[in-house]
Amino acid sequence: MPTPSYEIPSDMRDMAEKSVDQASRAFDGFMTAAQKAAGQADTTAATVQSNAKSMGTKAMGFAETNVRSAFDLARKLVRAKDLQEVLALQSDYAKSQMTTIQEQAKELGSIMQTTAQGMAQTAGQSMKSAADEVMNKTQG
Repeated sequence: MPTPSYEIPSDMRDMAEKSVDQASRAFDGFMTAAQKAAGQADTTAATVQSNAKSMGTKAMGFAETNVRSAFDLARKLVRAKDLQEVLALQSDYAKSQMTTIQEQAKELGSIMQTTAQGMAQTAGQSMKSAADEVMNKTQG
């Protein structure tokens, strides 16, 4: 006895084909967005690395400046004639170092802030670009 043949209605086949096409476009959009995000992550990482190197260089420069300043103080202290001069030298040094350290911290903070803002901006642009790409693929 022959098996009855059941035909799938053309409307149902059309709907299924559209669903597969839409899912395929969505996948393409996700892949494109992921590839763009990976590329931008490389750019962001390079920027962060560059800024970290800049911070390291600045910090080393600051350390050198601070140590040289301490040696200058030591030289002055060994030439001091009395306790009053020693106290005055130490007081001047402390005031000077406080100002210097504040300026150094401000400069390093500025570099960190610039880095963070750049990362946030890049991440935001990447997310928007990815969302737009997915929307364009799924609607197109």
